[in-house]
Amino acid sequence: MTEQERQEFLAGVHVGVLAVERPGRAPLAVPIWYDYTPGGEVLLWIDRGSVKERLLREARRFSLNAQVETPPYKYATAEGPIVAIDGAPTEEQALGIAGRYLPADEAAAWVRDNLGDSSLLVRMRPEKWLSTDYAKA
Repeated sequence: MTEQERQEFLAGVHVGVLAVERPGRAPLAVPIWYDYTPGGEVLLWIDRGSVKERLLREARRFSLNAQVETPPYKYATAEGPIVAIDGAPTEEQALGIAGRYLPADEAAAWVRDNLGDSSLLVRMRPEKWLSTDYAKA
């Protein structure tokens, strides 16, 4: 994929797979909702006190993979440093993440029920990419 194609692909609606270093074990790789705008930062909404928080703070970087699971297969993986682990996302940021995966009314209810002091916003600046579009092969 070209740079533009992979950024647009990552900006599409996909459940991401977060991969972060884990000392003494294989990397933690878990599905996660995210938000991304081409040229911008990857945004993750996670829970304070979670294993993800601890590992992300220790590693200070992560990879995020998004893929299409039906032929023709394609994927994009972005890797980079964590720019910040902020307090809770704003309501707009939280709706931006949840709204990618749920209808508007359900996203609003999800945000209302889950956004709070136990929420953290993680921001990553993509620096390295891997991508393939098998439709081009």
